[in-house]
This record gives sequence, structure tokens and C-alpha cells, in this order.
Amino acid sequence: MDDTFPDLGSLSDVELKDVIRQLTEEETEISYQRRILHGKIDILRAELVNRLRRKHDGGDVLITGEDVQRLTDILANRQPDPAAGAGDGSS
Repeated sequence: MDDTFPDLGSLSDVELKDVIRQLTEEETEISYQRRILHGKIDILRAELVNRLRRKHDGGDVLITGEDVQRLTDILANRQPDPAAGAGDGSS
């Protein structure tokens, strides 16, 4: 589908219905992809919660500032700062 919006006055009824159908199909696909992404986010969050629980069960602090920052970076799709020592287990 072309990304430009059609000149509505120049479209016949059949063409207008076709554009509506095409955009509806596109919206359905985007909606599906959105649901898939939400599912992946839910899985990632569940994994993070499980890891935090294991840390807590091991006597570590349940949630640290580093954990919050890592989650923020993950959700913002940013790479961790190597200077901060992310992921090496030292705090």
C-alpha cells in the first residue's frame, strides 16, 4: 500500500472500498504485531521478576537501583553502559 493518502474526490466507490479494505487489512496486521510485542514484553518482565526473586531468596536485595536502570534501558531499547558494570553482578 502506498503511504500517501489518496485524493478522495478522484476515487470511484469501488476504489474507495478497495482502499478501505487495504487499510483495514494493514491495521489488522499491525494490531497482531502489537499483541505479539506485548506478549514478548510480558515474558521478559516475568523473567526479570523470576531473577529478582532468585536474588532475594539468595539473600540479596530484592530490587536495586541498578535493576531499575537495567529495566528502563531494556524497555527504552538502550544498550547498558559498560562503565556502570551492568551485568557483572557487582554492586
